[in-house]
Amino acid sequence: MFMAYDVIVIGAGQAGPGIAAGYANEGKKAALIEADRLGGTCLNYGCRPTKTLRASASVAHMARRAAEYGIQVGDVKVDFKQVMARKDDIIGSMQEGLDDYFHGLDGVDVIYETGRFAGKKGDLFQIEAGDQILETKTVYLNTGTRPFVPPIDGLDGVPFITNQGILALDALPEHLLVLGGGYIGLEFGQMFRRFGSEVTIVEGAPHVAHREDDDVIASIEGFLEEEGVTLVTNHYAKAVSQADDGTIELVVEDQANKEQRTLRGTHLLVAVGRQPNTDMLNLEAVGLEADKRGYIPTDDKYHTNVTGIFALGDINKRGAFTHTSYQDYEIAWANHNGGDRSAEDRIMAYAMFTDPPLGRVGMSEKEARESGRNVLMAAYDMANVSRAKLDSETKGLIKILVDADTEEIIGAACLGMHCDDVIAVFSNYMHTGASYKVMKNALPIHPTIAEFIPTILGQLKPLE
Repeated sequence: MFMAYDVIVIGAGQAGPGIAAGYANEGKKAALIEADRLGGTCLNYGCRPTKTLRASASVAHMARRAAEYGIQVGDVKVDFKQVMARKDDIIGSMQEGLDDYFHGLDGVDVIYETGRFAGKKGDLFQIEAGDQILETKTVYLNTGTRPFVPPIDGLDGVPFITNQGILALDALPEHLLVLGGGYIGLEFGQMFRRFGSEVTIVEGAPHVAHREDDDVIASIEGFLEEEGVTLVTNHYAKAVSQADDGTIELVVEDQANKEQRTLRGTHLLVAVGRQPNTDMLNLEAVGLEADKRGYIPTDDKYHTNVTGIFALGDINKRGAFTHTSYQDYEIAWANHNGGDRSAEDRIMAYAMFTDPPLGRVGMSEKEARESGRNVLMAAYDMANVSRAKLDSETKGLIKILVDADTEEIIGAACLGMHCDDVIAVFSNYMHTGASYKVMKNALPIHPTIAEFIPTILGQLKPLE
């Protein structure tokens, strides 16, 4: 028996559920197919649970620093089970709220199966979901990504963990080895160091967070090492094994001299990137094209090469963040209702939630230098920002890049206290296309981090 729908959404991350709900609110019938849990990686295994852990880690860190502020607290002890219980309670409540909403939404059938294309009958796409075949003229794909597991000798024979597994631990690792110095590896590495684990982060590039500018990288590496995180950069993992006592032994090779050494730890976190969950969709059944890594190309309205099929979220390679995925939904839904929004209008912005956090929008200094533009730049150490001084949170910097010809702000980096929020000041402003001089002449609020934005803009100089 075939079930007919006005729309079928495969994947219930940050973009898909809104599409299904939108159709339902129009009085139409939608199928929302999800292989795991509603909410995708962000709610269940990513941004939100990790931020609950980050909050606990930050409290532990500040408690250890309490004497700097004239507060005596004695020995600081981390109850890891309670840390994880707090995370489970908060996230469980969010999961329950999302489940209740969609399970009670008239017009949406939530189907917990792996959805895949079965073929096409006339102008109808046929979708297999368990033992059901569903039909529709319109399909939205929002299947997200999963951890990429590199082909390292012996890795499949040891009990490594990913971002999902580390959130299910019931005991604190004695020594956490982290493979990958990107934002996932750095966030978890710092958190678990603050919980009390020894932490070693291995990165194949010369530096962690290697896509950032050199001054940003130097500051990040500085505060991580100051907290006792061991950084092993410019090293590739060559092999991994487990000793009789359960110790994980990771063989790494220095890219400069090809010398090898063995790192030992109790747990191994693999955080070297993500891969799209498109390999189980049976794309060939409907002629849907993907690139060699499995990402599905789209135009600026998220149309794929097959009319009637849209690709949203991480799988379209237009952003690998919750906020980009959710904006995909907003753009797609606006266009469904007769709008003309374009994904090309997006100015990429993101944050890395180390402590202090990094916020980034638009071009980096590296990219600006390579762009051929006439660029002005100013950088300001957080150590000179009044609010940062008052809070004894002086690590980091703020950097602003301006196109000298158009006077538009084309990029900003903000590493330091509250920078995950401060960066939105730049992102929102950049979307107006207004001259930086308007922001420079605006009235700031004292004492805040953003207060110094006009001051920094007053120090712009041509890139040398």
